[in-house]
Amino acid sequence: VITFIEEEQRMTFVPSAKWDQYLTMIDPYNWGAWGVFLAIAISVLGASWGIFLTGTSLVGGAVKHPRIKSKNLISVLFCEALAIYGIILAIILQNKLAAPLHPASYPEPQDFKAGYGFFAAGAIVGFSNLAAGYCVGALGGTIALADAQNPALFVKCFVMEIFGEAIGLMGVIVSIILSTSMSYAQ
Repeated sequence: VITFIEEEQRMTFVPSAKWDQYLTMIDPYNWGAWGVFLAIAISVLGASWGIFLTGTSLVGGAVKHPRIKSKNLISVLFCEALAIYGIILAIILQNKLAAPLHPASYPEPQDFKAGYGFFAAGAIVGFSNLAAGYCVGALGGTIALADAQNPALFVKCFVMEIFGEAIGLMGVIVSIILSTSMSYAQ
């Protein structure tokens, strides 16, 4: 059985609307929820990409030089930290999402500002962790192979990997600053 909703109750597509009107048709809490999703999903994607890049080189190099296995696992831990950064921000954003208390006046301009801000915070931390995951993974794989050839290079090259991790940490800091200044109307 197919039921139809009366015309006044459903949202219709308006072909003559401008692009900014389409953005305001989306519920501000939906923007915030997408920010939570982006924070977790893209951060985990960056962490898994980094683990893949590091792990393949580490396993390949450990075939000939088994001593590099334990020392170079730090690169994998750095990649896992990127996923944790995304989860931390997602928890912060999720705690700020709440149902509107006064649905009659909903949505207010402050709600849109908060929704767009939470979306941006999730996107910032997600994409910075994606870039950091690639950076840490590529450096971790290179460091593993360099350590297999010359053990004295490990500490010297490891400093570069710390700077790669700083990309993700910077994204978390910017996202936390952005999200703490936003809130939905009470």
